[in-house]
Amino acid sequence: MKTIVVAIGGNSLIRDDQHMTVPDQYAAVVETAGHITGLIERGFRVVITHGNGPQVGFILLRSEHSRGILHEVPLDSIGADTQGAIGYQIQQAMQNEFRKRNVKKSAATIVTQTLVDRDDPAFLKPSKPIGRFYQREEAEDRMRVEKWAMIEDAGRGWRRVVPSPKPRKIIEADVIKHLIANEYLVIAAGGGGIPVIQDERGDLQGTAAVIDKDLASAVLAREIGADLLVISTAVEKVYFNFGTPDQKAIDHMTIAEAGQYIAQGHFKPGSMLPKVQACVQFIENGGSEALITCPEALSDALAGRSGTRVTK
Repeated sequence: MKTIVVAIGGNSLIRDDQHMTVPDQYAAVVETAGHITGLIERGFRVVITHGNGPQVGFILLRSEHSRGILHEVPLDSIGADTQGAIGYQIQQAMQNEFRKRNVKKSAATIVTQTLVDRDDPAFLKPSKPIGRFYQREEAEDRMRVEKWAMIEDAGRGWRRVVPSPKPRKIIEADVIKHLIANEYLVIAAGGGGIPVIQDERGDLQGTAAVIDKDLASAVLAREIGADLLVISTAVEKVYFNFGTPDQKAIDHMTIAEAGQYIAQGHFKPGSMLPKVQACVQFIENGGSEALITCPEALSDALAGRSGTRVTK
């Protein structure tokens, strides 16, 4: 029986500016749960990871609005909060889908810590987009008043960026492996996991950062011995010249070709670049193959009829 890690994007839970509420996000989760249950019915063991960028931004915004009334919430605690909230939605939607289809399985969310290097240079150069998109004028105001670091993100607007150190190890990997072996569907490493560093005594402590969920998913997939890493995103395939009249779908690429395309600048940071990098990292560390596709095409992608396949 093959084990698949399916990474769901945090932005995929928010369809547009008119559908950002918790019930709206749950509706998106329910749709994805149906596609993932189809994989389980085909005999795959599944571990779900998910992003949390917009949801972290919502909590930060609430914290800023309540400044002077309540204490501000540290970024690592916000990561834990979003893991619990999104994990709750996913496991509830999966349980309901299991019941409807008479699938004898249970789902469990693991609040996951991810070890990062305390000397990672990323702490000096914020790069990970979080929160909602802003128009340029709004962004300039935030940078001036709140002292945020912000970037223009993939042509969709401006977003706040925070440090994003590389994930080194999933602290709860053994717990996750135990649950998989006992036939649980596991939701883990939400938002890339809560970033923690290790002090001189070996004690763990949270740090102010957000880890890229695709790169953390690749680390988790390696540590649990997954057969396949699936990056679920808003598009069916990876494209050259995405969003232009000249866009061209990529059905398959080797990790050498992927590295060449990355060097040529074909994939945008904060968008497709970390997804392709995660696939390459997984295969370089012993994984057999990886897929990038949308939730609706999951089944066809696994059958080789859709998606972008990455191999050695």
